[in-house]
Amino acid sequence: MRDALVAGATLNIFNSHADRIVMANIAQLVNVLQSVILTEGEKMLLTPTYHVFDLYSRHQDAELLDCWLTTPQVGCGEEEVPQVSVSASKGADGGVTVTLCNLSDDAACTVKCVPEGMNAANAQGRILTGAAAAYNTFEAPEAVRPAAFDGFTLRDGRCTVELPACSVLELVLR
Repeated sequence: MRDALVAGATLNIFNSHADRIVMANIAQLVNVLQSVILTEGEKMLLTPTYHVFDLYSRHQDAELLDCWLTTPQVGCGEEEVPQVSVSASKGADGGVTVTLCNLSDDAACTVKCVPEGMNAANAQGRILTGAAAAYNTFEAPEAVRPAAFDGFTLRDGRCTVELPACSVLELVLR
């Protein structure tokens, strides 16, 4: 799951700087460090990193939205980073996609989404979460996979999310 968190935080950085980053590539996809896909003979599995790329796919060809959050730091000393990273975009269908990545191994947090100029009437979420050391194996190929997420409330057009520790979330507001 840690590789998935790194992928999510990196994609949030890329999305948040879309005015300067025109293209980003993953060098290798199969059977390498932080693979998207693993194979062994006739067997194949999708890694947590694959699922993160899927969760972020709605940002493609969408309009970057300004977003920010205040969050505690995680890590030690000079290696501290924000506990939660975020990016948001508006798709051609009018939906606002918010991706959140909680880097803490053990601390959940509450995030309030207030899309400017939008009165969100409904939301759908998908989440990838698990123990920090969790990963998919050929014996357990779906140990870490996305699930529907309903840990949010909508009130007065605003969305409050209860974001579990060690998670990557795609939330679509309409």
